[in-house]
Amino acid sequence: MRVLVVGGSGFLGREVCRQAVATGRPVVGTCHSGAVGVPGAEVRRVDVTDRDAVRALVAEVRPDTVINTSYRYECWAVTADGAANVAFAAAEAGARLVHVSSDALHAGRPEPYADDDPPSPVFAYGAAKAAAETAVRAIDPSAVLVRTSLILGEGSPQLRLCREALAGRGVLFADELRCPVDVTDLAAAVLELAASDYAGPLNVAGPDAVSRAELGLLVARQAGLDPGALTTTTATALGLVRPAEVRLDSTRATTLLNTGLRGITELLSPNP
Repeated sequence: MRVLVVGGSGFLGREVCRQAVATGRPVVGTCHSGAVGVPGAEVRRVDVTDRDAVRALVAEVRPDTVINTSYRYECWAVTADGAANVAFAAAEAGARLVHVSSDALHAGRPEPYADDDPPSPVFAYGAAKAAAETAVRAIDPSAVLVRTSLILGEGSPQLRLCREALAGRGVLFADELRCPVDVTDLAAAVLELAASDYAGPLNVAGPDAVSRAELGLLVARQAGLDPGALTTTTATALGLVRPAEVRLDSTRATTLLNTGLRGITELLSPNP
């Protein structure tokens, strides 16, 4: 199975490339300005906002599977239009598509979100991810839409934010709950779904819901850092409109997949 990982230079994309290479699959990872840096993976540069360039790349690579992990937080063209371009090119080539989405497309509520709950975005990034899903489903109804949460692991931007806050160089919100997932678990789940016939949205996140502030405290506990240095606030206090409590119910994924989805308590257990 020849795998094309769009966004192979990103945190998740790089891990998908690494795991796919480890299984002996031919892998091509794309980048725009960064580097994939995975031994054994071919690298192609592409701008996902250029539909003709994406089509030409997919036609050249001729993948059996396309895994789209690309996005840019403040860029609609990359996050939404880019997803449509990738979906169009994959469908044109007859390739299996796994599109990585986000819990950011939900507004937040006390009750967990099921796999099939419709998007309810309240800020620009969430709207872009919702638009991406709409485009992908219209172009290829057989595609998988992996809705995930904060991605952790060595080098994780989320953990970097926590360490910065613990060093007094940032703050963490206490009113935003998420269900963090380990990057290795998520990448393995994505590759497992690529080999399945599952279609439509699927929540793939950890079982534990924590606030960003609580995540910072867990990072401090694991690393033996002083939790008293952590500064917290709320998005509400800062007048920001962002998703609040977003719990993803991943029961369907845990039933469907062989890949285990570890919770944050296990992932950030104190070092011996």
